[in-house]
Amino acid sequence: MEHSVPEEKPAKQSKAVKAYETIVRKIVCLEYQPSQHLEENQLVEDLGIGRTPIREALVRLQGERMVESHPKKGVIVRPITLQNTKAMFESMKIMEFGVVDIALTKDHSLFIDLMEQANDRMVNAVKGNDVFELVEANHDFHMGFAKCSQNEFLIRAVNDVRKEAKRLSYLSYDNIIDPAKPLKNHFKAVVEEHEKMIKYLAQKDAANLKQLIAEHIQTFRQRIVIFMTS
Repeated sequence: MEHSVPEEKPAKQSKAVKAYETIVRKIVCLEYQPSQHLEENQLVEDLGIGRTPIREALVRLQGERMVESHPKKGVIVRPITLQNTKAMFESMKIMEFGVVDIALTKDHSLFIDLMEQANDRMVNAVKGNDVFELVEANHDFHMGFAKCSQNEFLIRAVNDVRKEAKRLSYLSYDNIIDPAKPLKNHFKAVVEEHEKMIKYLAQKDAANLKQLIAEHIQTFRQRIVIFMTS
């Protein structure tokens, strides 16, 4: 006897994905602040989605370390601390240097194309004043770079660190942190440095690529430290 496939599960999954994507956007854009308690009833009201998809989304977000669960506080947005930020930048540099060492021994032309597409998206996001898209495109650029290694463990590790960096990227792109360097100049410098990364990758120039990555990360780090300590 044949049984029909239930129709409810895909709809349920779709709502869970929508809840996840909406909460991620609100966390990245700091609408949900670091350490903020995410109360279930409020999320239902904010998102217009039922409790079950929201609970599934929160479980996924906890696995990705964007939220934390505490016995007395419930679910909160993962805090941004100087200690965590320092550790993140240390890890970022080590991992991206590792990508260079592996990527230059392989054919990475396909992934360079992905990096170029992401950098073009950044240019368009700047023109459209879309800070969230700018953050997403920047993330995709660096993930395209990580994929040049063709090493699933390294790609996963870079993704974890880069997801942690998204809120910091939003802070960097949405705030005048250094009055001597207007945002439009900062955006222009980031795009140009990405172009140089692509060039050095194509040329398999490890020394210049590593130096550029170190400078790229240091600029990002300095902007965040200034913001957090001002």
